[in-house]
Order: sequence, then C-alpha cells, then structure tokens
Amino acid sequence: MDRLNFIKKSSLISGLSLVNIPMIFQRITPNDIPAAARKSSALHNAQKVEKVRDFIIYEDPRFYSSFPSVINKGDGEIVVAFRRAPDRTIFGEEKTHHVDPNSYLVTVTSNDYGESWTEEPALLYAHPFGGSQDPCLLQLQDGRILCTSYGWAFVNAGGIENLRTPNFKNAGRSVFLGGYYLKSADGGETWDGPFYPPNIPPEVKYSALGNPLPAYNRGALWEGESGRLFWVVAAGDDPDNIGKTSTHLLISDDKGETWQYSCPVAEDDKASFNEASVYETPKGDLVAFLRTSGLDDQAVIARSADGGESFGPWQTMGFRGHPLQALRLPDNRVFLVYGYRHKPYGIRARILNEECTDFNTAPEIVIRRDGGSSDIGYPWSVMLDENRILVTYYFNVNNDTRHIAGTILELKG
Repeated sequence: MDRLNFIKKSSLISGLSLVNIPMIFQRITPNDIPAAARKSSALHNAQKVEKVRDFIIYEDPRFYSSFPSVINKGDGEIVVAFRRAPDRTIFGEEKTHHVDPNSYLVTVTSNDYGESWTEEPALLYAHPFGGSQDPCLLQLQDGRILCTSYGWAFVNAGGIENLRTPNFKNAGRSVFLGGYYLKSADGGETWDGPFYPPNIPPEVKYSALGNPLPAYNRGALWEGESGRLFWVVAAGDDPDNIGKTSTHLLISDDKGETWQYSCPVAEDDKASFNEASVYETPKGDLVAFLRTSGLDDQAVIARSADGGESFGPWQTMGFRGHPLQALRLPDNRVFLVYGYRHKPYGIRARILNEECTDFNTAPEIVIRRDGGSSDIGYPWSVMLDENRILVTYYFNVNNDTRHIAGTILELKG
C-alpha cells in the first residue's frame, strides 16, 4: 500500500523532521511491574519499536519555538504548526516566558516526507488582541483542517484594575483571552476565523475583553467513526482558586461549525485537570488522557462507554508525564507519547492495547533523555506510512534555544 492511500485509509494525522543524531533506543520497565507482566504481550509489542533518528525541524536562536502539532496531507506533504515568540534574552531580559505579546502561530512544511523543510515559517495566525498558544491541528476525513488555540492579552497598568473579575493573570500584566479556533478548506493555504467555542457551565472566569471565557485547552481533538468531533476542554471551576481547572467534553456534529457541551470528564475537589487529548477506541469508547496538578505530575485517564454522554471516575495511570497524545497504529494498538519533565528530561511513550486498558502495565519507552531542562516536551506523533512513526516536540539540549525537534521510530515485526 502506498503512503497516500495508507494515510487516506486510516485518516491519521502526521508530520516529520531532520538531522541525523544517532542514539541508542532505550526501554524502561517500571520496578513495580511483576515478572509475569514483563513477559506479557505488552512488553513484546514494545520491543518491536526501534528508533531511527532524532533531528531538528526548526531552530532560530532569536526565537522561542514550542508546542507543536503535525498533520500528513499525503503526497509527501507534512505540516508542523507551532508557537513562535521572541527569545526575550535578545533584549537583555533575564528569561523568556511561556506567554508573550508577540507569540504567533506558524507552520513549516516538508514536501518529501520530512527529508527537507521550509526554512522560514509561514504565518498561520496572529491574534489581534494578544499572543497565541499551542496550535492543535486536526485534519478531517474530508480534507478540511481545524486548528484550536488560546491567547493572552497584555494589559497596561491603567487597565488591569478595570477588568471584569474573576479573570486569570499570568506573568504580571498578561490576562487570559480564552480559546478560539481556525478553519481551512484548502489544505491550510488560507484560514478562516477566529471562531469562538461556547463558554461552558463550570467556567467562572471572564476574558480580558470582559466576556464569559470561551472554552479552551491544549491537546488533540478526535474525529470519530461517525464523523462527530470530540474536544476535551478545561474550565476554571472555583472562583476562590482561579488556577484550579476541571475538564469537560464538547461535541460537534457539523465538522466544527458549532460545539455543544456534553458532560464533565474529570473533576476533583483538590486536584486540577487540564491539557488533554481524546481518543476513540475501535469498540467506540472515548478515552481522555489528562495532565494534572496536585497529583505529583501523575498522568490520568478517564473513559466514556456511552459515546461521550458521561465519563466514569478518573484513574491515575501509574506513571508521571504530560501532556499526552494518542495515535492509532496500523494494528489498532495505541502509541501514547508524553513529555517527561523530571531528570533525565526527555520524551517517553507506551504502546497500549487497542482499548487502552493496559496503561498501568505497558512498558515505558524512552525516546529522548538528553533534555537540558524541564522546559521541553509537548510531543505530537503521527504515522508516516505503515511502519514509521514521527514524534514532534519542542526541546533544548543545554538549556539553550528552544527548538522544534522530531524523532522517527520504526515498527518491527
């Protein structure tokens, strides 16, 4: 089967990168996995993955590049979207923050399955009222593309006290704008929008513009077998603790033209849940993979067995890492990738069974362990063809320039 037909058949999202940096593929078996489990089919499956190479997709010392997502459009064309902002040290500032008034959404493209890339990024979108974050691409089965994001407005001292409260502030004078999304009907050549998702019932905050905060989140959306779109969003649910969030499901039955609130995904009196990716299993369950706060960086899973009408109790997955993204492999297993922001800093993954039920026994795969600090990660993976996976992420090696990197893995057996 050629690459284009494979991509169309599986309706998967993809992408790739460059630079040969040979590394030994490593595998970690958690100490608490019993010997019998280590001999299980899950471990056998993990052994069938080999690293091909690491490489750099985009790097410029003037810019802080981060938070990528990727799609494979077919015919060799791969698009990586990411957030790019000035590296504030060029102005003599002490550090660069994750929010910035000049943070724009950009893309780089490869027309030869990642062997080469456009050197200068193309502008995807610059929000008129502030800096944008985390472009999350979803390529639909009909070829249209959605890109979700969210933003921060930078408000001068004279305006901060006049803003409608409660609101969410970060790094001094940046005030949260909430979420928005863009749509492209021509493969990303042009984009319409911004369009704003609804404010959902648990959300207590207002945007910097004084409106009820539009729904938002970082993470992969999913187009279900029926054509429905699923999006797990976050909401601030405690006016006395503005940083605390829970997660909730939005559903679109018209390819993202409109969104309807469905149900809570994960809530807790103390812990927070936010950056989330959603996945539909072959059986039809919806599975949400969630970042947490207040749980020692434990990854969390929540499951719906009724098509997204309700979710059962959330569960910790038995390992640390965030955020997570799920990719369906050709044999229906699930490649779950995540950032690891603890020493040794890097990128990790697990291969789950097709219904994602073996998350606490599936062996951990170490993709990178040479990160220069905890400021790395946010991986997003895609199939290049029937045998190769591309993992994109942002990275630094010696705590230097944040750049967009990639790793190619090959499925064996």
